[in-house]
Amino acid sequence: MSSPPPTRWPSGPVHSQASSALADRARARAVGIVAHGIVAAMAGAVQTTVTELPESRVRVDVEVAPEELQRRVESTARELGRSMKLPGFRKGKVPAPLVLQRVGRDAVLDEAVREGLPGWYAGAIEVSRIVPVGDPKIDLAGLPTQGDALQFSIEIGVLPKAKLGEYRGLEVGRAEPAVTEEQVDAEIELVRDRLARLETVQRPAEGEDFVVVDYTARLAPVGRASEAATGQAADAEDAPGGASIPGAEGRDQLVQLSGDLIPGFREGLLGASAGERRTLALTFPEDYSNDQLAGRDTHFDVTVKEVKSKRLPEVDDELAIDAGFDDLVTLREDIAARLTEQERRRADEEFREAALDVAVAQAQVPVTEELIEARAKEMWERMLHTLSHRGISREAYLRIVGRSEAEMLGEIRPEAERALRREAVLTAVVVQEQIEPSDEEVLEALRPSAEREGVQPQKLIDDLRSAGRLEELRESLAARRAIDLIAETATPIAAERARAKEKLWTPGQQGEEAAVAAPARLWTPDR
Repeated sequence: MSSPPPTRWPSGPVHSQASSALADRARARAVGIVAHGIVAAMAGAVQTTVTELPESRVRVDVEVAPEELQRRVESTARELGRSMKLPGFRKGKVPAPLVLQRVGRDAVLDEAVREGLPGWYAGAIEVSRIVPVGDPKIDLAGLPTQGDALQFSIEIGVLPKAKLGEYRGLEVGRAEPAVTEEQVDAEIELVRDRLARLETVQRPAEGEDFVVVDYTARLAPVGRASEAATGQAADAEDAPGGASIPGAEGRDQLVQLSGDLIPGFREGLLGASAGERRTLALTFPEDYSNDQLAGRDTHFDVTVKEVKSKRLPEVDDELAIDAGFDDLVTLREDIAARLTEQERRRADEEFREAALDVAVAQAQVPVTEELIEARAKEMWERMLHTLSHRGISREAYLRIVGRSEAEMLGEIRPEAERALRREAVLTAVVVQEQIEPSDEEVLEALRPSAEREGVQPQKLIDDLRSAGRLEELRESLAARRAIDLIAETATPIAAERARAKEKLWTPGQQGEEAAVAAPARLWTPDR
């Protein structure tokens, strides 16, 4: 088996449980429930009353209908019956009434509420039409008697309500797209690099060279691996043996010495000539993607077969012809036009974002420290969830960036505050302007996804509706239309003039909203 050399990739009763643990379970289950399209059904099983509390918090009083609760009890009893053994019944065939009789209704009810609460929580949030921020506090006073409804309450932070200032006809700085000769030259260098040829050279390998190698790797015996650490070459005859690593071998592998190799691999081959064999004592990084090799000491037996140097073509008409153009002038014109279009799109996006931030600066948004902290935690957990799909754990990521979780949350806080303020202002604009995306807009928004999946847009709408997520899409489209309105009615002014205006604004005019006056990285309402 041949593979390239390894590189661095970049329990008690429910009513007595702590509400934080219950909330964690409810939140986790709610995510899965949304994904499986059960929220709509859960929403139909609950009734809610929302009471506004100070500092952008609400209390949602929830009532679960007796028939829904009974359905859940019977379902739980059937599930318990599958694992019970009773005389006269086959295993897994104990009927629900007998389970209730033997186990007791209260015990089954307790388990039923444990299982049902996450879904009822998600349904209550859906019915209440609130935008939750942070961890909920769930209060379940006790279990109801037979025939009564289950009641519990949720206290949670919500998106603050913005008091809008001016958001139409704003003066917003806009940078005009401009492409320099240096940018064109840099693109020309990329073309040269793409069309470069590798030529075999008769000299020792240098830092920017490529080498063709055969290699095998084996784990180093304990106590011997550090003898030639950091890639120092050892005498192949005297190198200690060790267990071979399955699949860790390659034949005629082309290795770029300036590439992203594991530490020491490049240093161990610098100065090597064709025909030379070297044994490298290396240590896999602690954050290496293969957990069985991460942090392990290893010996690589490497035979250098060729040393190759990259030969760049001259910058002339021949280069342009190889790139598919008539001559060098035409190539440069095409590059300039492409860069100008990229700059124009970037300027458009920055203008939209800057317009939104100016509107935010004109508004009053009561963002509390608790909400900012809660949103920062949400953003952090969302990022970790994304990283987990790439095989990167929380611990590994913190090692890579060299920071603690508290430091990361501190760095995220400014972005979390910006996001809260922007979302609050956009929500207020949607209400003020009575923006309601039409069915045609929803279909058009889903058309690209439908084409990729080879289905009709209506099929995706039906799927979203059954999953209880169609309204979420409509809200996202409404927010985008709100941004469009703010940007399209704004008057572009020179970026220098906009910066001068920002300096003239005083804290008394815009208060703490000054923190969001400067554009941050591109943001969209469905983040």
